[in-house]
Amino acid sequence: MSDDRPELARQRDLDQVYEPAEDSHLLAETAREYVGEGDLVLEVGTGSGYVATALAKTGADVVTTDINPMACREAHEAGLPVVRANLVEPFRDGVFDLVAFNPPYLPTPPEHEFDDWMERALSGGEDGRAVVDPFLETVRRVLAADGVVLLLVSSLTDIEAVRKRAAAGGLSAREVADESHPFERLVVLELRPTEQ
Repeated sequence: MSDDRPELARQRDLDQVYEPAEDSHLLAETAREYVGEGDLVLEVGTGSGYVATALAKTGADVVTTDINPMACREAHEAGLPVVRANLVEPFRDGVFDLVAFNPPYLPTPPEHEFDDWMERALSGGEDGRAVVDPFLETVRRVLAADGVVLLLVSSLTDIEAVRKRAAAGGLSAREVADESHPFERLVVLELRPTEQ
């Protein structure tokens, strides 16, 4: 009789890791146009590693992060270099040619928050920007001189508010891709350092 416990434990772990959806596909497709052989890329909040794997196929050197230990395990098992980290905290200044991030962006009232990893992968707090705002405050530091950030956001998060926060962090923002869905519009913002 076989022991199914390791497989059941793995399935429980996978239930706590964000799997690729429309937002992941849009970010991966857009980001592939920005990178090539030898570029140093950071994917923040890698989840299953889908975006990072797509970018690694271009010849870019990709590093991933996630705060979720089960997502880190998934990325590692997919053959990706992974650091368990909050946003860009452990990285040196000025090193990445591209930073890609599909953050938790769904506006979630406090009474509907759950304390599990899947909730953390989805919930952007009350305004949808609880993770986006701290990211925008810190990401410029890790960009190379001509580096770029690709940030996926939703119309549910107030894209104009995201643009203003980016500007406050020394980043210009322009839409480079979008998709309309029944309840939201997904947008990839290209963020570049401005002169300060």
